[in-house]
Amino acid sequence: MNTGLPRLELTRFVALGGHFREWSKKMAWYSRPGCLNAGAIAVLVILIAGLVFGVTNWPRSFGHGNQAANDEPARLMTVAAPGPVAAATTAASDDASPQPEIVPPETAAVDGLRILSQHWRRGGLGSNALVTFTLRNGNAYAVKDIEISCAFSRRDGSHLTDRSRVIHDTVRMRGRKRFARLHVGFVNVNADRAKCTLVAASRI
Repeated sequence: MNTGLPRLELTRFVALGGHFREWSKKMAWYSRPGCLNAGAIAVLVILIAGLVFGVTNWPRSFGHGNQAANDEPARLMTVAAPGPVAAATTAASDDASPQPEIVPPETAAVDGLRILSQHWRRGGLGSNALVTFTLRNGNAYAVKDIEISCAFSRRDGSHLTDRSRVIHDTVRMRGRKRFARLHVGFVNVNADRAKCTLVAASRI
């Protein structure tokens, strides 16, 4: 009655290990009446060893599929935050608006005109100022409606009066034209000198 339990446990573990014959010989010695306690202790040791082996190897056998996934490095998804450059670009694109085209100012027609020579004389009763001068047009176009201004002064150089006149005449491009005894207005009887300058002109 006491030898049935060791033999039953021995048969189970020998079938698992593949060594039934070797363990049968050993358990035959433990099955004798004088060795009952020793056989029970041996079976208990074998049970504990099998239990420890099964517990330590169970996570490896059942968790093998998840181990590869756990061994892979984790991949983090990062989202780049808009930096100062991106923010500045966005602000610039939002604020961008069609800018008017900057056209350089056209050179005034009078800038191409020059007075080459001039002098003046009195006319009438001595109060009329008659000037004679030659205009040179250095522009690549003809000009007209030429305005001049003449400053009159005493012999000592002190200023007396100014007179202006618009010449409704045309001077061809790259050409010259002489104007003789052109009446520019009435002047003081003390006027001794006169200097005329160009004020404006119209492009043709």
